[in-house]
Parts: sequence; C-alpha cells; structure tokens
Amino acid sequence: MSDRVLPTRRDVFRIGGLAAATVSLGACASTKPSGGQADASAALRVSLAADATTLDPHKQGDLPSMNVLINIFDTLTVRDTADKLVGGLAERWESKDDTTWRFHLRKNVTFHNGEPCDAAAVAYSIERLIDPDTRSPIVELRLVTGAKVIDPHTVDLLTKEPDPILPAKLSLFGGVIVPPGYIKEKGDQAFAEHPVGTGPFTFEGWQRDSQITLKANPKYWNGKPTIERLTFKVMPDPSSSLAALQSGEVDIVTGLTPDAAEQLGQAPGFKVVTSPGVRTYFVSLDTEEGPLKDKRVRQALNHALDVDALITSVLNGAAERTPTLIPRQAFGFDPAIQPIPHDLAKAKSLLAEAGHDGGFAVKLSSSTADKDVVQAIAGQLAQVGIKVEVELLDPATFKGRLVSDNRKALGAMYFVGNSGWTMDASSNLQSFVRHDRRQSRWNNPKADELIDKEEQSVDQEMRGQAFGELQKMLIDEAPFLYLYQASILYAVSDRVQWKTNANGTLAMATARLTTS
Repeated sequence: MSDRVLPTRRDVFRIGGLAAATVSLGACASTKPSGGQADASAALRVSLAADATTLDPHKQGDLPSMNVLINIFDTLTVRDTADKLVGGLAERWESKDDTTWRFHLRKNVTFHNGEPCDAAAVAYSIERLIDPDTRSPIVELRLVTGAKVIDPHTVDLLTKEPDPILPAKLSLFGGVIVPPGYIKEKGDQAFAEHPVGTGPFTFEGWQRDSQITLKANPKYWNGKPTIERLTFKVMPDPSSSLAALQSGEVDIVTGLTPDAAEQLGQAPGFKVVTSPGVRTYFVSLDTEEGPLKDKRVRQALNHALDVDALITSVLNGAAERTPTLIPRQAFGFDPAIQPIPHDLAKAKSLLAEAGHDGGFAVKLSSSTADKDVVQAIAGQLAQVGIKVEVELLDPATFKGRLVSDNRKALGAMYFVGNSGWTMDASSNLQSFVRHDRRQSRWNNPKADELIDKEEQSVDQEMRGQAFGELQKMLIDEAPFLYLYQASILYAVSDRVQWKTNANGTLAMATARLTTS
C-alpha cells in the first residue's frame, strides 16, 4: 500500500479557482480568559448564531428555536448523550398494533405554573400540534390522526398508516408537551411571549435579537439543574462570538464552522470540541434529463470526487465520509456498503463510454454558506473535463427554491445538507428518494417499493433488510454525489462540563460549572 499525500487547503482552493478566506480575531487571539474564577452557581452563557423565531414550540420548526425550547419544555422521549432513545415524560412505550403506539407517562410531573402534566395534557398537545388551525411547520407527526387518553398516565397515539419510528419523532419537535389550562386561559400569543413547560429551566425574559434568559426550575422532576441561570446570547458573527468567549462574556460558542474553529488556536482556558454529528451532505442530481440521465455519468462524477481530501483540506477533518445518504449512527446504516472509490481513470472511462469523452458543462447551486465546499467540488470535477458553473445563493433564496414545488429550481446539481435527527435512515431518505416526494429527482419503482417497506412496517428486521437493499441500489444507480456527515463544532471554556449528542441540540440541564 502506497502512502497518499492529501492536498493542502490552499491546493484545494487553487484547484477550485478560489482563495481561502480566514476569520481574524485580531488582538483578541491573545486575550487571557476571565473564566475559571466564577462561582459554580453563576450563569451559563451560550452563544447562538440565530435567534429563536417563536417560543411557542408547536409553531416553530427550526433548530435555533428548539435549542432554547428544549430547556423550557420536555418531550415524550429523549436522545441521551450516547444517542440512545430513552424516556422523557414517557417512561416506556410499545406498539399495540400497526397504527397504535401506547405511552406510559411519569407520575407527579407538573408544569412551571403547577398544572399537572398527565395523559390529558399529552393528548391536548398532540391534538393542538396536528390541528390545521395551529399552522405548525412540524411535519414529523403527519401520520398521526389523534390521541386517546386511556387513564391519567397512559395515552395512545393513533396513526392513519404504520409509523415505525414515531417514538423517535417524539424526541424533539413533535414530542413537546404544553399546558392546556394555561394556554386556554392566556391564549396563544401570551403563551408564546411567556412560555410555560415542564422542563429544567423556567422562562425569565427575551430581548429579541439579543438574548433569552432562563432560570433553574427548583421542582424539576429529574432534579434541579446546578446552573442557576441560563442565558442564550444571539451572536451571528463567529469571530465576535469567539472574542466574547475569550473575554469572558460567554462560556460556550455554538454553530462553529471549521474555519472559525481554527482561529481559537491554543488559547489557554478554552478548547474546541469536535463531536460526531448526523447531518449528511450530498449533491442532488437531476436524473431526468441531460447528461445526468445516464447512470454511467453519475457514477463517473462520484469516482471523480476525492471526498477524503475535501474533509481534510476544506473541513479541517471535521466530518466523516458516508457511502450514501445515511449517517453511521442511524438505524438502517449498512457497514458492509463501501463508498464509491476515488478513481480518475475510471471516471474518464465511464464518461467516454457514455459519449462524453470531452466532458460537458453543468451548473452546481448552493447556499453561500457552503461556497468553500462547492468550489472545491467544482475543481475536482474539472479534472475529468466537467466544466462546473457554481451558482451561489443567499441562504433564504436557496431554501425557498429547495422547498418549492419546482424540482428544477436549483438546476441540474445542487449541494445540500439533511439532518436525520430521529437517528433512523427513513428520515434521511424520506424527502429525496421516493419519486413522488418534493425533493426527489429519481424515478425508480424498485426504490419506491423499498421506501414503502421500511416506512410502513414496524418489523425492524424487515426494515433493516429494505435499507440494506436500498443502499446497494443507491451505490449502483448513483442518483446523488455522496459526500460526508459533518461533525458538530463548539468552543467552550474550561470551567464548563457539558456534552451534546449527535443531534447537536443544546439541552443544558446536565451542564456543570467548575471553579478551577
């Protein structure tokens, strides 16, 4: 086996026709930390790249909002820091039949206002979320038709079709339980302005685009947090966030990019934590027309990519290669499936066989937030004669086109990330594979059949087999360019003890502050 030297970051950008940009902290890089001297009961201050959109948990569907709300509210199930699905407000659950899941609730749990959290509250919360009048953007409970109270601590969730991963869907957005009495008395607007949950922290105040402050719930069913006050500070600029960390203004900086994380360097009193994540990145291909209709061309493009070089030189190693669209932690991932190997000779041979010996021109769209990666991809594809025109769109425009009904709105190729936070392969495939789904650009009856099998059965062995077959098809048909699952990066003061899970959520109940 010969040693292969990976290109440097500079080499990758030179190939892609782009100079690498850096984030400068200026004089702040040498600032000594003021942390480490604070009392253990002091506030924990966490930076957020974006503010919450609303504090009504049923009327939001974005991670910045959920990162705050997960500290005020509880969900029926929870992902622990080992990524295992465990009990939240529900101690246990089981499937009663193909369309009924039964949840057994914890006893003696109350909302922050003293209202009981029981089966009636769970049923109210589920019915409120799925009610069209709520206008909830949360889609995970699309198969749920209602909830039925069995006794004060037992509730059934009913679905119109089998939903094998419903318990996992209730571990975040879909599983938040709200207080019926408080909402009926105060109304939706008052509830959004002063949210009341059962969670480890109670709401204290919200200065929009500035900060959200919470305080410890002394009556929390799982024990009062050791953090007395939790403050989320809205700081969109990563360099400003890191400077705030070093000056002692914040204790944790979240949502770091590899570029920004590199700037902290070896500053004493702080560290950058790289944690495995489940957000996968890939390039969607329009398989219905043009050169990409030929699977040999799609295979060739996959062979042309040196994904290991992208991870090392563009992402500073903060990612792990994925053979298809499924992250390694998800149920359904098949470790026997190997990534398509980097092989320029094979790529050129397949292109010639498909009648594109001289290559062809194609457009690759992405958000401006991902410009470094797509420029590097364009540079790699150029080595086999593919002339890539990169179209960079502001994030809002990119998302608007992505979720529109026009599947060609982003052109023949677009770079995208997808977070399968349920830790089940179904979440990674549901929008992009079956031909009638909004973001699918591949029509394969066998693939559709396998999607139906894994989505409609509660038999995990049968589902695992369907996922295995589907991954083999994804490799052979290559309707996407397969890339990586990104790591979660955050910077933290040495005085903080805390760990996120693969979903990257900011559940801070277990955080600790030290005095040394």
